Amino acid sequence: MSSPLTTTDPDALFEAWLDEAKASEPNDPVAMTLATVSAAGQPAARMVLLKGHDARGFVFYTNQQSRKAGDLADVARAALLFHWKSLRRQIRIEGPVSTVSPEEADAYFASRARDSQLGAWASDQSRPLDDRATFEARFEAVKARYEGGPVPRPPHWSGYRVAAERIEFWQDRAHRLHERRLFARVEGGWTEGLLYP
Repeated sequence: MSSPLTTTDPDALFEAWLDEAKASEPNDPVAMTLATVSAAGQPAARMVLLKGHDARGFVFYTNQQSRKAGDLADVARAALLFHWKSLRRQIRIEGPVSTVSPEEADAYFASRARDSQLGAWASDQSRPLDDRATFEARFEAVKARYEGGPVPRPPHWSGYRVAAERIEFWQDRAHRLHERRLFARVEGGWTEGLLYP
């Protein structure tokens, strides 16, 4: 497992670790835990997929009427966790959250599989469902509605960007003598330090 451990750029280190995970993880190396908190202080965590990353942050997409979106409307901050068991590594990310531009959301939605596009219209994500057959019937109705034409992005579906203020790279070591490198954003760049395991 080679990685540029001497870099002082957490974005470059993230990309290097992600590339290694794509080669070694058996399923969804871009899966990450997204943790949010409601206005009442109730935390919630769920798995989502990373759909973009650059110096501006880490992007995922969802229904804006979902519980996670409701939490982010209340408290526009989140934490992300990547865990790659095959590499015995994890990355923790914390920071403020904003929505992506409509153009970014349109471009990503257009790249999705057609059934995934249709599902975004058919699902009232996170709300009670009386029976699976109800959802399947809604999916078939949406499928018929857009038969033969493009599926537009629903107005309630978009992306969110977590702008990292803290990024911690954790590498497993024998006897729990783990390596933890913490990058914290400061004016004009990043500071870097180590944490006790």
